[in-house]
Amino acid sequence: MTPTGTAPVRATRTVRVRTEVAALTKPFDYTVPPAWVQDVRVGTRVRVPLHGRTVRGWVVDDADGAAADGVDVLPLKSWLGWGPPPAVVELAGWAAWRWAGPASFFLRTASPHAIVRALPSAPTLETPSGATSPTEEGTRPFWHAAVAGAGAGAGTGVGEGAGPTMVRLAPMVDLLDLVVSAVTDGRIRARNGSVVVLVPALGWAERLVARLVRRGVPATTAWDEARAGWPVVVGSRAAAWAPVPRLAAAIVLDAHDAGYREESTPTYNAAEVVIERARREDAPCVLVSPVPPVWLAGSGEVETVAAPAVEERAGWPTLERVDRRGADPRSGLFSEEFVRLARLVLAGADAGAGADASRVRGPLVCVYNRTGGARVLACHHCAELARCERCGAAVARPRGEELFRCPRCGEERPVVCAHCGRLKFKNLRVGVSRLREELAALLDVPVDEVAGPFARPADTDVVPAAPVLVGTEAVLHRVRRAAAVAFLDVDLHLLAPRLTATEDTLALMVRAGRLVGARRTGPPWARVLVQTRVPEHPVLSAVAHGEPAPVLAAEADIRRVSGLPPFSAVALISGSLGESYAAALTDALTASETTRRPRMSVSPLDEGRFLVQAPEHQSLCDLLAAVARPPGRGLRVEVDPPTV
Repeated sequence: MTPTGTAPVRATRTVRVRTEVAALTKPFDYTVPPAWVQDVRVGTRVRVPLHGRTVRGWVVDDADGAAADGVDVLPLKSWLGWGPPPAVVELAGWAAWRWAGPASFFLRTASPHAIVRALPSAPTLETPSGATSPTEEGTRPFWHAAVAGAGAGAGTGVGEGAGPTMVRLAPMVDLLDLVVSAVTDGRIRARNGSVVVLVPALGWAERLVARLVRRGVPATTAWDEARAGWPVVVGSRAAAWAPVPRLAAAIVLDAHDAGYREESTPTYNAAEVVIERARREDAPCVLVSPVPPVWLAGSGEVETVAAPAVEERAGWPTLERVDRRGADPRSGLFSEEFVRLARLVLAGADAGAGADASRVRGPLVCVYNRTGGARVLACHHCAELARCERCGAAVARPRGEELFRCPRCGEERPVVCAHCGRLKFKNLRVGVSRLREELAALLDVPVDEVAGPFARPADTDVVPAAPVLVGTEAVLHRVRRAAAVAFLDVDLHLLAPRLTATEDTLALMVRAGRLVGARRTGPPWARVLVQTRVPEHPVLSAVAHGEPAPVLAAEADIRRVSGLPPFSAVALISGSLGESYAAALTDALTASETTRRPRMSVSPLDEGRFLVQAPEHQSLCDLLAAVARPPGRGLRVEVDPPTV
C-alpha cells in the first residue's frame, strides 16, 4: 500500500513502514535512498511522506518485490537513527492484539526520546565481588537453581521452554543477591545477551543500578546502552520493552505491584509482556514477589518456589490488629491502641535524639484511603460491616433503592444486618485533611498530610519532615523508612469493590512492612497496626502469620468458581463512541457461529459503559481485533480492567 505525496524515486530496496499515526493500522511501502541502505533495517526509525505531510514511523519489514507493477513507491524522507530490535517489533504486534491498542504505542515505548545514530561499546561482565563460585553449591540460597535455570535450554524453539518461575520471598529479603546470582550464572552468561530487570519505580531502578555497579556489575537504565547490549538493563514498566539485541534472562521484582500496569489505554501489564518476550526468545524468566499475583494462576504454566516456612514468616512485619466493632463512637478513628503506639513512637524519637538515634527509623505513618472506591456501611446496632455474602466485598446501597448491591460481583440482598438482623446502617467515611487536624490536636505535635491522585507518585518526591505523616496510600510510596505504620481503617482496602482488593491490600502490607522492618528486629514500636471491623479477615491473618499462600490460593479458587479473571477474559468499553462500538461487537457475535454466542457476550453497565466477556483471551482479543472501531477519539477499550 503506497500513500500519495511527493514524486517517487526509484531504488533497489523497499521497506515496509508502520507510522506513528495510531488510526492507521496498515503499514506502507517506501524505497530506501542509496545513502541509507546500510543504515536502514527492521526497527529503524524513519520519517516518511504521508498524504502531503511527513510523519515518523518504524521499519517493520523488508518489502522487496511487494509493489505491484506500474506502482511508484515513494522514498523515505529521512533516517532518524536506531530503534527497537526486530524481536521487540514483533512483540509490539502481539501486544497490540492482546490489549486492543495500536502497535505504534508500544513501538514508541520501545524507542528513544531523542535521535540516536551511534551506539556506545558495551562492556564485558567480569565476576563481581561477592558472587558465589560454582563450587560453593552448599552455600547457595534455595532460589539459585530456579533463578539460574528457569526455562534455560529446556526447549529448542519458541514457546518450548520450561516457562516462567515465581520465587516467593518475604518482604524484608534483600533482592540484590538474587539479581547478582542470575546475572553471574554461567548458563545465562553463555547466552551472550542482556539481563533485563524490572522494578516498580524509577527511583528503585536508579538505586539498584548504583548497587550493582558497586558490586562490579555493568548495569544501566539508558536506552542507547541497552540497545548496544549492556550486560544488565534495569527499569520500571517501560523496561519490558528494553531494546536489548538479545535477551539472556528477564527478572521482575515485586511482580505483584500495580505499577507494572499501564493506567491509560492500552492497559498492558509489563510483567505479562516480559513473560511473552522470554517465551519468544526461549530465555529464562523469573518473577519475584512476597505475594504472587493471582493472574498468574490462570496461566497454569508458572512454577513457584519458596523459602522454608520459618524463614518466610521471619521476613514479615509484626502486625497488630485492633477490633473496632465495639469501639466508643466518640473516639473517632483513633483507638486507644493507636494512641498508645503513637505516644510510644514519639517518646522513642525524643530519646533517639541522643545516643540511641539508630533505633529511630522515621516518622509515624498513618494511612487513610479517602479516595477509596466505595463508602463503607456498618450496622448502627452491632457495628458489623455490610458485606457481600458471596465474595466478601463491601456492599453499597444505590440511591433510591431498598437493597444492598455488591459493586464487585453484582450480588443483591435486602438491607438487613447479617449478624443481628437490624435494619439501620451508618456511613463510616471521613476525609484525610480533617484527620490531620484531629491528630495534631490529639498528639500535640506537627502532623503533615501526604496525599495525591490515585496515579502513583514518584518515590523521589520530597517528603515532609514532620514526626507524624497522614495520607492516602500515596504516603507509602513516598516514605523510605518509618518508625511504625498505622492503617486507620484498613477495611477501605480489604472490602473495596475491586477484583484485585485482596492483592492490593497484601501489596500495601508488603510496602508497609518494608518501612518498619522484620518482626523482632527493631525497637518495640516497629510494627504495622491495622484498625478494622473484620479482624479475622483472611488477608490480615495471612500477614499476621507471614503465610500469604493460603489466602492467595483461596482467592484464585473464588475467581475460578465465579468465572472471574484470570479464569475468563473481559474488556470494558466506554466513551462517547462506546455504544456504537458495543453494537458492532454484538453484531459480530450474532453473525458468528452459534456455538460462540453462549460463551461470549456484550452487556451494558452504566453511564455508557459496556462489558465484553469471553472464556479466554484468544476469543476476546480476536473479536476486538476483527471489529473495526468507529472513527474519532471518544472510545476507550480496557482489556483486563482492575474494576468494573
